Amino acid sequence: MAVLVGKKAPSFSATAVVNGEEFEENFSLEQYVGKQYVVFFFWPFDFTFVCPTEIIAFQERLADFEARNVAVVGCSTDSHFAHFAWLNTPKEQGGIQGITFPLVADTSKTISTNYDVLAGSYSYNEAGELIFTGEPAAYRGLFLIDKEGVVRHQLVNDMPLGRNVEEVIRMIDALQHFEEKGEVCPANWEQGKEAMLATPEGVASYLSNN
Repeated sequence: MAVLVGKKAPSFSATAVVNGEEFEENFSLEQYVGKQYVVFFFWPFDFTFVCPTEIIAFQERLADFEARNVAVVGCSTDSHFAHFAWLNTPKEQGGIQGITFPLVADTSKTISTNYDVLAGSYSYNEAGELIFTGEPAAYRGLFLIDKEGVVRHQLVNDMPLGRNVEEVIRMIDALQHFEEKGEVCPANWEQGKEAMLATPEGVASYLSNN
C-alpha cells in the first residue's frame, strides 16, 4: 500500500455526476487547488450495503465540511450511468437519492490504481493472456488533500468496515488548527481542546495539564 501523505495527490480526469443529476466530463480535483481542501474517498460498489450508509453520512454533514472550506468528492469503479441510477433510487430502496457532492466514475480503474486502493491487479498468465487477480473494486480509501493539492491524511479500510465521518472532520480541524496556530494536536484532540507547541517545553506543559 502506497503512502501518499506528504505527496501531491494523483491527478485524473474522468466523468462525474455532480449535483445528483448532471454528467460532468473531464472532472478533476485540480479545480480545487489554491481554493479548497478536499476529502476524496472511494467506495467498492454502487447498489451495495455499507456504501450507501457512508455516502449518506457524508451528505448529512456536508454543511459542516463546507463551513471548513472542504469539498467532498466520492469515487468508485462503477460507471457514471450506474452512479446516476443509484442517485435516482430512493433511500428506502437502497439508493442514495439526495446526494449533491460529485461522484466520480473510475471505469478504467486507473484512479483507484494511482491512489493504490484497488483490491486487485492486472497481470498475464502463462498463455500471455491478461488476467485480473483479486477484487476489481476499490477499498474504502479516504484522502484529505490540502489547498496546495498535497495529501495530509489517508485512511484505507477493508470493504466490510465503514468509516467514521466524525473522525474525518476531526482530522480536518486538526490540520486547520495546525495551519492557523502553529500548534500540533495530541492524541484524541478535538476542536476547542488544548493543543501544544512542538517543543520539549510544550509537551511538558501539555502533559502536566492533562
